[in-house]
Amino acid sequence: MKISDVSIEVIEREVPDTGLDSDLGRFSGTVEQGVLRIFTDEGIEGNCFLGEFRKGSTPLYNPILTVLKPELVGMEVAKREWLWSRLGVLSARKGLSMSAWAPVDIALWDAAGKQAGVPIHELLGNQRNEIDAYATYPPRHIDSAGYVKEAEEIISRGFKAYKIHPGVMETDEVVKMVSMVRERVGPTVKLMLDPNCGYNYRKAFDVGQALDGNGFFWYEDPVPHFDLDAIAELTRRLKVPICMSDQSDNQFYWGANALRTRSNRLVRGTAAKLGITGLKKLCSMAEGFGYNCEIGTAGNSLMNIANLHVIYSVANCDFYEYWMPADAHQFGLLEDIVPNDEGVITATRSPGLGYQIDWDYIEKHKTGTLA
Repeated sequence: MKISDVSIEVIEREVPDTGLDSDLGRFSGTVEQGVLRIFTDEGIEGNCFLGEFRKGSTPLYNPILTVLKPELVGMEVAKREWLWSRLGVLSARKGLSMSAWAPVDIALWDAAGKQAGVPIHELLGNQRNEIDAYATYPPRHIDSAGYVKEAEEIISRGFKAYKIHPGVMETDEVVKMVSMVRERVGPTVKLMLDPNCGYNYRKAFDVGQALDGNGFFWYEDPVPHFDLDAIAELTRRLKVPICMSDQSDNQFYWGANALRTRSNRLVRGTAAKLGITGLKKLCSMAEGFGYNCEIGTAGNSLMNIANLHVIYSVANCDFYEYWMPADAHQFGLLEDIVPNDEGVITATRSPGLGYQIDWDYIEKHKTGTLA
């Protein structure tokens, strides 16, 4: 099955206001995103949504259509590993980013699954058919009381795990907040903290001691991903596992260096930067060293579904990251990812990515087609 054409449907949609103006932005208003369409000579189409609700997809159009499309047209859909091997050259010589390649890889997997008549997690090698989700919001509170109320909402919806994004709160308030949240949710709920690489070493260590005292499950991206000395020292001095890194562009090679140096205890990846091919590689590499690879949000419905297919194919990932409000990142499907009353997500049995695009929605919100 060969690729015959590649195009992008451009849409505009409204993102609901998520609350606090923070270091990550407010996340509201109009965002432009795309629907990638990879056509084949067998009439099978592979799809992926482009961009995420914070940044949109405009920077991805040109590299997909001018750098990747010439590589793709005439290529067998099955040659995904060949395309992976081309990334070094395409990145160094043509400026291709992982974020532009990743949705292309996902769409190729979608087409392959549809051709085979099975979901992608079966092509990858199924390990399980359900996964616990942890719930999280972007930073939207300025004090402990706000996060206690957020925790109450999350546990009331059946989730057994909650990740806190503390934003720019001062150290003393973060320390106070994590203790108050732990007291409110009790000892069995898994808790994580993610400052989005926003702390220096001293603040990261002081907050980390509070996490140790409250039995947190992991401490995600406390310091910049390039501050390897700080990461290693935090791993040495704290009990809570350090989970890195959402911030690096090439999470596969960053993860390889983390595993080689033992700088942190958990590696992190997402289909938004690694596609399905690279994310599966990162999980397998981590497995060889006895590490978990915890998979982070990918920013839109189909890329998050790609995350799920990899999760179902590996044993060394404990959770799916479920961002709220869901309307921020969920759009354009007839049915989307919905955890059950216990916060569990069950694997699709349908071919490819396994979720149907709502083409009426796409047409209604479309502003143009790029080819």
